[in-house]
Amino acid sequence: MKKKVLTTLLCVSLAATLLAGCGGKSDTPASADTAPATEDAAPATEDAAPATDASVATGGDYKFEIIVKSYQSSYWQAAVTGVNQKAEELGVTVNCTGPNAESDIADQVNMLNNAINNQPNGIGLAACDQEACLDSLQTAMDKGIPVVCFDSGIPSAPEGSVYATIATDNYAAGATAAENLYPALKDKIASATAPVRIGEVNQEATSESITSRGLGFIDKIIELAKADGKAVAVIGNEYYVNNCSEKGDEASADIIIEVAVPAQTTVELCATEASVILNKADTIGMFGSNQVAAEGILTANENLDVLGTDPATSILAAGFDAGSVIKGAITSGKMFGAVTQSPLAMGQTTVEVLTKIANGESVSDVPTQGYWYDSTNMKDASIAPNLYD
Repeated sequence: MKKKVLTTLLCVSLAATLLAGCGGKSDTPASADTAPATEDAAPATEDAAPATDASVATGGDYKFEIIVKSYQSSYWQAAVTGVNQKAEELGVTVNCTGPNAESDIADQVNMLNNAINNQPNGIGLAACDQEACLDSLQTAMDKGIPVVCFDSGIPSAPEGSVYATIATDNYAAGATAAENLYPALKDKIASATAPVRIGEVNQEATSESITSRGLGFIDKIIELAKADGKAVAVIGNEYYVNNCSEKGDEASADIIIEVAVPAQTTVELCATEASVILNKADTIGMFGSNQVAAEGILTANENLDVLGTDPATSILAAGFDAGSVIKGAITSGKMFGAVTQSPLAMGQTTVEVLTKIANGESVSDVPTQGYWYDSTNMKDASIAPNLYD
């Protein structure tokens, strides 16, 4: 482990107005009855305390730069809130930045380079693109600045540049969505006399988190369908077609998985892509692999009104993440269900791990879980704390 980076003497507290794009962070830690899953990925309970590790020494006057993917969604607002909470608890200083949208990859790289130039004790990075940050990571390592990735890993990062990754097992989380959606569609698939279609909207094909979720969903549908004697073909976006477990033959398929990726990561453009699939008469299911994509599917449905929870009369849609739009759609019966993460816990754990590194302690990757929720379990103690607005 590299020796501890020299600390910069800064005594200012984190300002309450940290980046207006956050939607306004809370200056006080969340109450104990609304905390997320702890860093060991166990489900949160209503009376659980925020993720913490009593072995982490407080103080130290450390300064950390935290770079999120964007301030476009409440997911990242929740992550920044977690960062702020843990920084206050441990007595460290954090500076959070991030581009306006997750497609603004060049902007994020510039922010990472600026963060490196500030010579912090460590950097927390949720990378928009797996390849775009590689040179910057090498620079950070050359300058002795440790980097911790959160939400998304960077598999091809220069060896030794990333000390730990804190992220949901995104491939497994995508599979979780498929494991819950497929059984609801199974009878309709079995009785179909012609091929049926399941659509998937991914906001992009560059970040580890989105691509892994999308592929996890596709591969699990293929696995479940093959167990039922059904053939599957994957069409649409080339990345997902070329990297799934088996792309199949559209001409002989019983199930067609159509994957769409918009030109930019906006709800409106995701809605445009979703509308094309929802308008097809053979579509029976949809999956949106993050908050933006799921909200895009719901936006498309505002004009089409084809989504519901009865597979005999409607298209069943599964989403990812939370937010008021998705939660409202599940409550009203417009969305079948979704998989949620705990961005608050990810933010907290990122600061905790960076502090351990600055203290000279060894660290390792921290996996976090994804949880399926629908109208039947949204208020359960193991689910409700992770359903951010």
